[in-house]
Amino acid sequence: MNFIIHQSISIHFIKINAISNSSVLQIGSTGSISAQSDIHNTGGYTEPAEQAEPIGEPSIIRLQPD
Repeated sequence: MNFIIHQSISIHFIKINAISNSSVLQIGSTGSISAQSDIHNTGGYTEPAEQAEPIGEPSIIRLQPD
């Protein structure tokens, strides 16, 4: 099935607080979005990082039943 989409997009102001490694920002239409994961050693590290230590007590968030 083929779709023909004509669109005009005007963005006067956009504020993005955070983009993480798994975020997708889409403006407009797309045929498909496929996952991609790349690992880059931009710091030139030669050894693994030391294990992280927890800070404080873990938080418990109770979800409301449906």
